[in-house]
Amino acid sequence: METKPTKVKVRPNAKRTALLGAMFLMATSAIGPGFITQTTVFTVQLGAAFAFAILVSILVDIAVQMNVWRIIGVSGLRAQTLGNKVLPGAGWLLAGLVFIGGLVFNIGNIAGTGLGMNAMLGVDTKVGGAISAAVAIFIFLSKKAGLALDRIVVALGAIMILLMLYVAISAAPPVGEALKNTVLPEQVDFLTITTLIGGTVGGYITYAGAHRLLDSGTTGPGHVKDITKVSLLGIIVTGVMRMLLFLAILGVVASGVTLAGDNLAADAFYHAAGEIGLRMFGIVFWAAALTSVIGAAYTSVSFITTPATKDRTRSLLTVAFIAVCTVAFLLLGQAPQTLLVFAGAFNGLILPLGFGILLWAAWRRRDLLNGYDYPKWLLIIGVLSWALTLFLGWNSLSGLAALWQ
Repeated sequence: METKPTKVKVRPNAKRTALLGAMFLMATSAIGPGFITQTTVFTVQLGAAFAFAILVSILVDIAVQMNVWRIIGVSGLRAQTLGNKVLPGAGWLLAGLVFIGGLVFNIGNIAGTGLGMNAMLGVDTKVGGAISAAVAIFIFLSKKAGLALDRIVVALGAIMILLMLYVAISAAPPVGEALKNTVLPEQVDFLTITTLIGGTVGGYITYAGAHRLLDSGTTGPGHVKDITKVSLLGIIVTGVMRMLLFLAILGVVASGVTLAGDNLAADAFYHAAGEIGLRMFGIVFWAAALTSVIGAAYTSVSFITTPATKDRTRSLLTVAFIAVCTVAFLLLGQAPQTLLVFAGAFNGLILPLGFGILLWAAWRRRDLLNGYDYPKWLLIIGVLSWALTLFLGWNSLSGLAALWQ
């Protein structure tokens, strides 16, 4: 049985690093190869009207993450433990879904690092994937794995944002048209909105930052202010990255360039900033994929361990997780489409299940929240967002059905 972590005094600098690490772990876990591909495709399809979809998805993401982080942070318990206390067995089901989904998706993330290194340095994709996996493994093998994890995701997150800002400026997008469409869209595509939400707070991503926060010792009602601030900033970082990528692609499309081929994003970066733009795409894509490898591995393992698990044991399990995914990638060359459909469907089911359990704990199990009086307004927007996740979950069933066709 998972016990609540003991409170320890944390030095201000260490606390700040841990908070930044949790924030960027959530944000960079969401910003993966799929994030970049989706944003590019939707921008090409919808043009400036995509700005409205981004705004709505960010608002829903904030509602979900503020609830998830606060409930987990105040209780001091991981999602699977809360699940088992609310409904025996529900936590194990949630853990199984997260672990399987994370395992399969990490094959795709490692494949993404290979593609990134290929665009960045011309390295063979399999070699690039193996090198990148070795980098991730080295992080978790270091003596201070937690500190190394926090610093690397913050550094890579900052690099991605700065490079995206440069490319967005170089592309000279029609900012006025984008701002207008943010509130008065020429076209509204609800499927696009739900896809963005599922890709930003679906599956393991929902719990990445919150579980990292627990491991840093920032728990209990006394840390509500820090928990709220970091959960908000995590979504804002993700939103800023998506908006910059959107503006970069929009600038290229608005200039009359027709994007085509297998890699629309790389093509757009090239048209925006020439050969250096293509190399920047490689860096951004590699950093996005690597941080997603780290986030998926860390979070998946957090669902099969407890705070009583020794740090070294947890690190070795994470290394094994990454190694298995890497071997699968090297043998298969890429994540098989059927497995990705399977994992995507699982991610769609994880969101309403896990979120529903946490909201029930906030509403009916005050004892699990250390007597904390949960804000009614936050619970209401959480329930409304949960209703939307049910729709996402229902859509995900079509992914499972596709496996049998």
